[in-house]
Amino acid sequence: MTTAKADPTGVEQGDADDRRGWHFNSLLVLTLLLLLGFQLQGPIRQALSAPAMQNWMTVFVAVVVQALPFLVFGVLLSALLAVFVPASFFARALPKRPALAVPVAGLAGVVLPGCECASVPVAGALVRRGVTPAAALAFLLSAPAINPIVLTATAVAFPGDPEMVLARFAASLLVACVMGWLWHRLGRPGWLRPPAHPSFEGAGRGAAFWGSVRHDVMHAGGFLVVGAMAAATLKAVVPAGWLHTAAGNPVVSVLTLGILAVLLSICSEADAFVAASLSQFSLTARLAFLVVGPMIDLKLFGMQAATFGRGFAMRFAPVTFALAVLTSALAGTVLL
Repeated sequence: MTTAKADPTGVEQGDADDRRGWHFNSLLVLTLLLLLGFQLQGPIRQALSAPAMQNWMTVFVAVVVQALPFLVFGVLLSALLAVFVPASFFARALPKRPALAVPVAGLAGVVLPGCECASVPVAGALVRRGVTPAAALAFLLSAPAINPIVLTATAVAFPGDPEMVLARFAASLLVACVMGWLWHRLGRPGWLRPPAHPSFEGAGRGAAFWGSVRHDVMHAGGFLVVGAMAAATLKAVVPAGWLHTAAGNPVVSVLTLGILAVLLSICSEADAFVAASLSQFSLTARLAFLVVGPMIDLKLFGMQAATFGRGFAMRFAPVTFALAVLTSALAGTVLL
């Protein structure tokens, strides 16, 4: 007859072994999922072939494929800033007064091609390198909307309305600067969590660079996928007839396309062509689509929350949306 041995914690060894035998591990879960998928392959194949599911997968893949290269570009740039650029560089490049640093950082977006997915990790790197958060946030909002690639795409998408380029540039830069100034005046240190980042102290520059890249890709990529899934779901379920009804009211049309920009989560390098296709809406409403989208959408909200904290995103996103819609309506009235 065998007796159970007791470990130092007071739990008998035999009981611990029995309980340990019921634990699931990742290999067992994967095997069970594969067996379940094999047994249900007929219903799964039928569900995936449905038109609604085909539309969902098309939108999901399109959002991810559009955004992923620019996300990688932003991660590489973020790693370069973190590893190879000394912190003193930013102190010299930006004015010491935050009120002046905000517009300078906003205008810096003109020279850095990229989309909103790239701007989030870069803004996080700027904050880690000691840049005042107000200036980093101004860059985060302006860079995806006023860089040369986006402005060129806007000119190509609206060949008969060149004023759309000026309106997009002016409205986007104004929103970015005002949000930076608002954060400087009203923001609290506790609202913005310092961007977390692994420490590579003691490692060579090459190891630190690739370690930073791996961390940021895994960190931001997951939120990109979740945002793309949400955008695809909303795109598949919103009836197209609703858009035609909303286009008839000037106020509702601006608000509708602002909300649509949030839901669709389209990369800023491609959003001008989508806006141009919404010809039933006024130019002012389509300007709201172009200004709101690069600043706040579903995937951006998740990425901003992951980088700066959920409390930050819950405060920053609604104010940015409201200011972007109002500024678009004003710029459209004056410039279009």
